[in-house]
Amino acid sequence: MVIRNIAPARLSRLTVGICLISAALVVSGCSTSRSNKPLTTGSIPRAATNLESMSAPELARAADSIGQAYERNPKDRDVGLSYARVLMMTGRNTQAHAVMQQVAIAHPTDREVLASLGKTQAAAGQLEQALSTIRRAQTPDRPDWKLYSAEGAVLDQLGRSAEARARYRMALDMQPNDPSVLSNLGMSHVLSGDLKTAETFLRTASQQPGADSRVRQNLALVVGLQGRFQEAEQIARQELNPQQAEANLDYLRSMLSQQNSWKKLAAKDDKTKKTN
Repeated sequence: MVIRNIAPARLSRLTVGICLISAALVVSGCSTSRSNKPLTTGSIPRAATNLESMSAPELARAADSIGQAYERNPKDRDVGLSYARVLMMTGRNTQAHAVMQQVAIAHPTDREVLASLGKTQAAAGQLEQALSTIRRAQTPDRPDWKLYSAEGAVLDQLGRSAEARARYRMALDMQPNDPSVLSNLGMSHVLSGDLKTAETFLRTASQQPGADSRVRQNLALVVGLQGRFQEAEQIARQELNPQQAEANLDYLRSMLSQQNSWKKLAAKDDKTKKTN
């Protein structure tokens, strides 16, 4: 396996970004109002809907549109949550954190706000603060499975894998076979170098209703790290339009190139084709 010669610390750096993708999926999945009904767009621009299916230019336009709504009323809870979410998806983590800090000042006890704040703290590298914030959002009498999974993602980044997996199991007890939690659990095993177990969890996650391209992107990475690049490419292209597929492949190439694996895997595939 390609992963064998990678030191655990380097593996952690290689995969931490993928785990954050999963964590973002979990926390952004908290999009329910205080009454547990689906959020209505209200003052949120229509651009805030279906962000996961957007291309990079579409996300940029959505960020501008939602940003204008945020500027009109920075205390608006739902607009602030949507704005931070799209900022994270476009890589503007520092700005997303600043937005959530302002929203949290206006809504200091709102569980979803605290969860989103914790996510932006984690993306900004403030892991201990993120863990504290997410735990503050959790309540023993009304536990939230999304918060357990988000907590697990932060614990994984802190190197506390046993605690992280315990949180994922707690989340799965409440929400069996949730693809985002299974994806997080799979990536937890990537961090410890157990690619076979990771692939098992990620394949299960990818087969669940509601699994999106981020879950398949994680699976593609794990398959690619094991030297099966053709299969990884097929997974990365699955159910995506050409632009999104290329973006996924660019991401996959970027991750694999960090350990100088891309050329090795491509050469291996070419050799296999000629042999067959």
